[in-house]
Amino acid sequence: MEDFNRKVLIMFEKVNPGHPDKVADRIAGALVDLAYKKNENPRIAVEVLIGHGVCHLIAETSVTLDKADITAAVHRIAGDLAVDCVEVPQDGHLADNQADGVRCGDNGIFKGMPVTEEQKKLSKIARDIFSVYPYDGKYILDGDRLIICQSNAETQHLREIYPDAEINPLGDWTGGTDVDTGATNRKLGSDMADSVTGGGLHGKDLSKADVSVNIYAFLKAQKTGKPVTLCCAIGDDAVDGRPYAEIVVIARNYISNLGGFEKFAEWGLV
Repeated sequence: MEDFNRKVLIMFEKVNPGHPDKVADRIAGALVDLAYKKNENPRIAVEVLIGHGVCHLIAETSVTLDKADITAAVHRIAGDLAVDCVEVPQDGHLADNQADGVRCGDNGIFKGMPVTEEQKKLSKIARDIFSVYPYDGKYILDGDRLIICQSNAETQHLREIYPDAEINPLGDWTGGTDVDTGATNRKLGSDMADSVTGGGLHGKDLSKADVSVNIYAFLKAQKTGKPVTLCCAIGDDAVDGRPYAEIVVIARNYISNLGGFEKFAEWGLV
């Protein structure tokens, strides 16, 4: 069991912002950014399914988003796709939960884990490659084994940089949403590494514990160097002995420093 646990800890997969699932996350994040431009504390949850020339969106929101702004965000991030958008008001019962102040917007269990050296190493490799080849890519580090699958790349060039890596095992490929579909919150392992539990990070406002408590637990784990485990129920006004409003401020500052929810969606927490 000890060998198995060690094996799990040193394995890590990272995808870049050009992966179809991350494209979906980025679009969802862009819509959350639009909501925050209309209201300081909007309520919004966005799901995105994208691929093969079409982007489907469903937004449950307390603010009205301009269809032209939505389409512009999709085209800027994913290209000239057809946009199918359904926008509905947030459920009244959920809205009432926040009527008297900032409280936990959903149930959840959360785990923050210190990022390992292997995870830091692969995250840097992913970012370095994406800076040269800003296209769909996926990377795995399993101990000393490095696997690089990078679309639209000069494979020989990558082999010169990473001579010991397995690069594009089936040959060159194109990738992107013309080849594969993407959906929100399907790459939680890449976004959160060992901190992943159940809730997704993207397409949600800060009242959602999936966003704010996940960020809080992750940051606390990096600061203390120790695992953090938390749970909350919808309506809680405190988590981990701190007012929920304070946890929201911590998450808000973190996302603001990155440049917004769309930027947060590019790489997640790791």
